[in-house]
Amino acid sequence: MDRDEWLARRPYTGADYDPERLVDLARRQDVRISACLPALNVGDTVGPIVAALRAELVDRVPLLSEIVVVDSDSVDDTRSAATTAGARVVDDREVLPGLAPGRGKGEAMWKSLAVLRGEIVVWLDSDVIDFDPAFVTGLVGPLLADPEVGYVKALYRRALGDDADGGGRVTEICARPLINLFYPELAGFAQPLSGEAAGRRDLLRSVPFFSGYAVELGLLIDLARTAGLGALAQVDLGARRHTNQSTVALGAMASTIQQAVLRRLADEGRAPEAFADTCAFARPVS
Repeated sequence: MDRDEWLARRPYTGADYDPERLVDLARRQDVRISACLPALNVGDTVGPIVAALRAELVDRVPLLSEIVVVDSDSVDDTRSAATTAGARVVDDREVLPGLAPGRGKGEAMWKSLAVLRGEIVVWLDSDVIDFDPAFVTGLVGPLLADPEVGYVKALYRRALGDDADGGGRVTEICARPLINLFYPELAGFAQPLSGEAAGRRDLLRSVPFFSGYAVELGLLIDLARTAGLGALAQVDLGARRHTNQSTVALGAMASTIQQAVLRRLADEGRAPEAFADTCAFARPVS
């Protein structure tokens, strides 16, 4: 599938999916769905997110088989807030303890595949202020409706003033220029760094995971190479707000994303081989 065909066939709208209809599809396909929230010092937001998920998609409509928070050594009340709201909380240091420790969001996402039981995995940001359980139904919908879809990324309008329709500061000044230059087939993704995504667990286990914030773009590159562009999709989830990062933190994010792209280019023979040893760390296929 080329990019033009992808743009015609692989954008979806989250509001099109009814949770009760998705429950019926999941049962007929004998598929379980796991929701996972990688978390670090999000005590103010993770509890309401978990509570909303449990109320709407476990108790009212039984779409989710489990809600798991993978905590990366938070020092606030993230763990207690998530547990009280009804999530199973896992310390990422206790998952696969025989391996050398990794770091950051990518580590939490990669390790989540070792503890989640569902055939479909939904990853959600844990710092969203106005979370809506419809995020989950929108992400899961294309996977249950179309067996050719293996991975779904979110797009949304962001409550950031004049930048509401953009992909975010790091996306627009770092990730998108790199995508356009080196991976133009992925240029149709409006928000390639969005933290909300869902995928088939077996497919996700077939690719490595970069550490930190390089994980999102690394997954797009590696999944497209492994399964083809036609296995990837994006879904419009409407609007959302989250806590904003400092400029210093954004600089660190941009650096890890650049390193991930350079490492993949080195792997493909399009950059000096030295980049393969010096750029962003990636966990091997699990």
